[in-house]
Amino acid sequence: MRLLLVEDHVPLADELLASLTRHGYAVDWLADGRDALYQGASEPYDLIILDLGLPGKPGLQVLQEWRAGGLQTPVLILTARGSWAERIEGLKAGADDYLSKPFHPEELQLRIQALLRRAHGLANQPQLQAAGLLLDESRQCVRRNGEEIDLTSAEFRLLRYFMLHAGQILSKSHLAEHLYDGETERDSNVIEVYVNHLRRKIGREAIETRRGQGYRFSGEAV
Repeated sequence: MRLLLVEDHVPLADELLASLTRHGYAVDWLADGRDALYQGASEPYDLIILDLGLPGKPGLQVLQEWRAGGLQTPVLILTARGSWAERIEGLKAGADDYLSKPFHPEELQLRIQALLRRAHGLANQPQLQAAGLLLDESRQCVRRNGEEIDLTSAEFRLLRYFMLHAGQILSKSHLAEHLYDGETERDSNVIEVYVNHLRRKIGREAIETRRGQGYRFSGEAV
């Protein structure tokens, strides 16, 4: 999953980047509201974390312009502790959730997971389940029939994206856009390698190849 982090406080941004990367997210970081306005609307992010107190253009205005332009990407706003007015204005402007500073990194992770599931119609799932698999996002492994299957970080990122989009046809280029940040060279052929690795671990039936189109995660019991 590819996230955009918009935060001008460098120490906090560094901490969040490290934490989000450890949890298997590809993250682009910006510190200026003007840059965020353009990039958030032009790149295919799965979720945006937006601080409201930004230089260049206030985060609230950025959010308002995103929504006015039709951007539907889930947005989690960061606000100062006790700033209830900011939270209300942010929610009115189209934010999907908010988190007050300071916050515990685990709470941020759980809120991100909940927003991503909600965006894909899976709000009632405490854990991702599809094709007879149960994904443990905290430990980055998967279970099938009670058996734990270890995953590499790349396999985990790919499987999580497949499970959030079960039943959809996903091209290699689409997967590369959502699994790598903007600074990483994207090689769609690498996706094929990771798909084959996953198939060996979870069963070939789970991931169907659609020639000329891409892959489809079955969503059916393996």
